[in-house]
Amino acid sequence: MKKGNILIVDDNKNVLTALRILLENYFANVTLLSSPKNIQSVIHEVNPDIVLLDMNFSAGINTGNEGLYWLSEIKKQDADLPVVLFTAYADIDLAVKALKQGASDFVVKPWDNARLVATLQSAYALRESRKEVKQLREKQTVLQGELNKERDICWGVSKAMQELQRLIQKVALTDANILITGENGTGKEVIAREIYRLSPRSKEVLITVDMGAITESLFESELFGHVKGSFTDAKTDRTGKFEAANHGTLFLDEIGNLSYPLQAKILNALQSRTITKVGDNKPITIDIRLISATNRNLQESVRKGEFREDLLYRINTIHVEIPSLRERKEDIPMLAEFFLKKYARKYHKENIHFTDEAIGKLKEYLWPGNIRELQHTLEKAVILSETNVLQAGDFYLNQMVQSGIELPGTLDEAEKRLIQNALKRNSENYSAVAAELGITRPTLYSKMKKYNLD
Repeated sequence: MKKGNILIVDDNKNVLTALRILLENYFANVTLLSSPKNIQSVIHEVNPDIVLLDMNFSAGINTGNEGLYWLSEIKKQDADLPVVLFTAYADIDLAVKALKQGASDFVVKPWDNARLVATLQSAYALRESRKEVKQLREKQTVLQGELNKERDICWGVSKAMQELQRLIQKVALTDANILITGENGTGKEVIAREIYRLSPRSKEVLITVDMGAITESLFESELFGHVKGSFTDAKTDRTGKFEAANHGTLFLDEIGNLSYPLQAKILNALQSRTITKVGDNKPITIDIRLISATNRNLQESVRKGEFREDLLYRINTIHVEIPSLRERKEDIPMLAEFFLKKYARKYHKENIHFTDEAIGKLKEYLWPGNIRELQHTLEKAVILSETNVLQAGDFYLNQMVQSGIELPGTLDEAEKRLIQNALKRNSENYSAVAAELGITRPTLYSKMKKYNLD
């Protein structure tokens, strides 16, 4: 499939004709320009993805200075637009100078068709990668603005959470790698976003990766990117999450689910501060702040030989442990009010409030799903409420948990039971189960596979 718009600027009409015939087979649109004088208006009009620019336009002059001048003018207009320079006079010093001033590549006349096409397609892939990163940064700016309008975090009044808040405020100002641990639903991603918001990198992008949802076959492509043709479905170059997060923050959620062989690849990238795309051999330097999260005891995983000790040290410069909601019940009234106001605004229910009995019921419950379960319980109650007063009976809680019968055994056993119960309640409708548990469908599939529930 032909993709991309290319603008060719050359004063030789025979060259323009030959290039049009050649490149129309590879690009969706080919625009020809015999003089660079109108190049800026033409770029504005046709919005090219690549410019192939001759370096000499005046008779008898072959210094290449004209090409360098128009290169600088193009870069003033669009700094991300790839420009491939074209000349009949090969000069190494001139090529180096052009590349330093922002040219993507340098092609000598007479050209080899295959090599020229490959050079231009690589420039197009570069344009697409830059667009992707720019879109991510623009989206992040919008999301950050929304986050600053209404911070989705409530610390509570418990001593444990006040100490956690002070720790977060201190470590956020550094570039130290942070490992966040805690049960499912305790708000690990919320804490990660708060660290990012308070950090010096808050103006840069935050890239979140659910490690439990990435298949082993796509792991390297997703994390490190790939080049066109590196495998069957690699139709174009792709920017990986590490490269997209460059100069920003990378959040690796559920890192404890990463298989042992893949842990080595993450460790190598973190140690060398470089990544290499699949199908390429050129290392790319990365500058990221790493935040990781897991609900697993990684020290125990290390003892069992399931997690690399050297990787744990690398990601665990600062350890942040979030307490479960049942360990800080004094925070429940404040959290409940926080979510009540949030969903009252969302669903246009004015002046809605709790009875004392309702708050008492919320405080008595064990909350195996932690803050996520409390949040979903409040949202459901607000949606279904027919008055502006929430009674104790308006909350639909797990009767086994409410009666004081704790879920059995380990955290993994409790999580397995929660998933089993949700599957039964929702007749194995995976979308409904994922929504109830507050996780994505890929994460649900991963956990079902882990507990042999599929």
